[in-house]
Amino acid sequence: MDLIYTTEKLRKLCQSTSIATKFFGGKKILAISLAARINALQNAVSLKDIIVQNQFCFHQLKNKNGKNLNGYFAIDVKSRTDPWRIILRPLDNNKRPFVPCHIDAIAEYVEIVEIREVSKHYE
Repeated sequence: MDLIYTTEKLRKLCQSTSIATKFFGGKKILAISLAARINALQNAVSLKDIIVQNQFCFHQLKNKNGKNLNGYFAIDVKSRTDPWRIILRPLDNNKRPFVPCHIDAIAEYVEIVEIREVSKHYE
């Protein structure tokens, strides 16, 4: 699957364990987990390959604190008990978001994903 990052800073975070370790406050295990998740996304044929794996805890996001998160989803960086998430959005072959985004209908066709952020989404 192709990954598109919303910023160059985010791309570097997701592709460098040393940068990620600093980002996670020195927690190298989180940096390694982030690298593993990004690797899994890159090696997936389609988004469905990620959705069907329970350890990723793929879930749809809801609007929060004035943020419009329609069409965005998250996967856990490490585990469900850890607050860190990778926020992503499926894109069509023209690199545009699906509107509306019915993930069950499109998952096996999605081959491009936009990575929006890595954050403690639930704080």
